[in-house]
Amino acid sequence: MIKRVPLLTASLILSLTLLFTGCSNQYIDEVDRGLGYNYVPGHPELRAAASGQIQQDNTPIVIVTGDLVKGSLIYTEKENAYRASFNIEIRIREASQENGAIGKREIEDIIIGEVSTITNSQQVYRFEEIFEVSPGKYDIQIIVTDKNSGKRSIQNLSTQIPDPQDQISHITEIRILGKNTDRDQSSFQQATTYDIPSRIDSLKFTFQVTNNKPNQPIELTSRLLKFRADTSIARPMFFNNYSSSSIQHQGIDYDEYEVIQESSRLLEQPGSVIIEFSFSDLDRGNYRLEVSSELDSENELYKARDFSIKSENYPSLKSPKELARPLYYLMNEDEYKELMSINDPKKLKSAIDRFWLSNIQNSNMAKNVISQYYQRVEDANKQFSNFKEGWKTDPGMMYILFGPPIYSDQFSDQMFWSYSYNQDDPERNFLFVRPKLKNRYFPFNHYILQRNSYYHTVYYQQTERWRTGTILNTNL
Repeated sequence: MIKRVPLLTASLILSLTLLFTGCSNQYIDEVDRGLGYNYVPGHPELRAAASGQIQQDNTPIVIVTGDLVKGSLIYTEKENAYRASFNIEIRIREASQENGAIGKREIEDIIIGEVSTITNSQQVYRFEEIFEVSPGKYDIQIIVTDKNSGKRSIQNLSTQIPDPQDQISHITEIRILGKNTDRDQSSFQQATTYDIPSRIDSLKFTFQVTNNKPNQPIELTSRLLKFRADTSIARPMFFNNYSSSSIQHQGIDYDEYEVIQESSRLLEQPGSVIIEFSFSDLDRGNYRLEVSSELDSENELYKARDFSIKSENYPSLKSPKELARPLYYLMNEDEYKELMSINDPKKLKSAIDRFWLSNIQNSNMAKNVISQYYQRVEDANKQFSNFKEGWKTDPGMMYILFGPPIYSDQFSDQMFWSYSYNQDDPERNFLFVRPKLKNRYFPFNHYILQRNSYYHTVYYQQTERWRTGTILNTNL
């Protein structure tokens, strides 16, 4: 049985020419942010999304979409092929009912690969199921079971569908889809996480507006916002702590944003109207598409979808630029500046290879060290991603350099990692604080390492272990 090693500027096009007053906290429940990677090493890696929509014949439906990472499964070798078998179970129930599913689907399938690289592949097995339902709120549970290992992953989702027949106007949830036009992808596919890799260069947002009052047209207004957020790489652990007024400390500021696009459209026809927005080549950053209509002085419709554009192949690393950036933690300032000044991809890849081989002169050892380093970077992306890439966060930096802690503990606003059985050892125990608690107003886990000058020695020793290859034999 083979077990996978866990791997751990913008042109904008609107397909509709659709003024908005600012979003207050009363609308925060109407902001959909998608989900994270739900990553547990050694378990099937499932990313999923569910959205309530109304079909043209006014039938409410729930669309459940999932991506199962092929390399997260366990493969057996048989007849010169690598095989992974799995079961996917989807259950849907009314949110008001604690027991009893109103819909259930099962998918059983086998993934077959001719070469062993399938065991580490980040390609996904995609599935999508549609359930016809009544208007209301629904909870969805997806269970993926790896038949070779017996391990499973569970994703819980929720969605809501308005009644298209009532006399109250509604905006359904905003569904986000994307495609890579460079690869001639024929159709848009559902985004299953908050993070969208920049190779997905064309995005489409779809939703419906219902209005059964023919004498009361709706003026639909929309904005695409880009938020001010920290995108910096985590500073070394022996530097000074961040100032409480800095964006690195705050994380993301929902009160400070740039309006990328603002427009309006008058909907005069009654019934359910399908509306689409398309955007292409958005810069990396954190965004919100929000749609509203002020019906009268007391009533307003509001829906929003948050998303983040990350690096080209996020959470994986494939391009030379993606492979170069995390070397920040192993290089001095001059080395890193020189590396990142190389614009030609082939020359950049050669420079990366020279960095590793000039320090680790055994090519087999270098190959193992490189593999371990980038596995940790990818793992950090999946475990610590928030408004910025996971490898850039303080927990991401610590995970890449030192690996998972021997012991960890988490409190309401603190997280403690220990790399020693002696929890009083000042150089091997680390405290992270959370400036803002995760809640509906701030939906991210944002931890900041409490830096100290006496970490200088352990930081230097650890980077030297990586540069010389002794990390394979000695950790912290």
